[in-house]
Amino acid sequence: MGPHSLPGNPPIAITLRRSTRARRISLRISRVDGRVTLTIPKKVSEAEGMAFAREREDWLRGHLSEMSGVNLVGIGSKVPVRGILREVTAGQGRSVAMNDSQLLVPGDPARAGVRVQAMLKTMARDALAEASDRYAAKVGRSYNKITLRDTRSRWGSCTSRKDLMYSWRLIMAPTEVLDYVAAHEVAHLVEMNHSDAFWSVVEGIYPDYRKVRHWLRVNGQDLHSYRFTD
Repeated sequence: MGPHSLPGNPPIAITLRRSTRARRISLRISRVDGRVTLTIPKKVSEAEGMAFAREREDWLRGHLSEMSGVNLVGIGSKVPVRGILREVTAGQGRSVAMNDSQLLVPGDPARAGVRVQAMLKTMARDALAEASDRYAAKVGRSYNKITLRDTRSRWGSCTSRKDLMYSWRLIMAPTEVLDYVAAHEVAHLVEMNHSDAFWSVVEGIYPDYRKVRHWLRVNGQDLHSYRFTD
């Protein structure tokens, strides 16, 4: 397992991963950095996996050529807030303002991305604190503190000390996605595992969690494609 490549101009680097759960060979292109991952079931050989990738080389090259890699946020670009794409536009006054379709950013245009990021982090902290308080009240538990980070490996976590951590990028997702992640982490205040008992707690405070969890699995990595500084 590990790095492989398809020859050509340019060659396509492929990370080969074996999975005991996979039932079929699959190819995935990361929307964040364009990394190609080939997942093969336990009983499939590496040669069979690479043959599968070669058969789909045209598809791979087509998608890779369309991907820009990152979305640099600045005046004229668009960034999602609460799941709605809003155009970053020059504004007046001291603070970043938001309406249904725009983020109005005053001051130096070169710092627009930095200012939008700061606003998103503030919004995220307020929204995640409110959601965490709401779901903690439903399960009759309390948490210690909330920390915001920019993590790619997980959207949230709950420690044994009852500290909650969230990715601030959740504020870019639809409101129900942020709410689900808060409900998920608060449920760990009751069950520090992912047992059936844990998912029963989640379902009790967020009944439609499966639909929202699917959105996050399919679209979540797109939120990491937005970059706010050069």
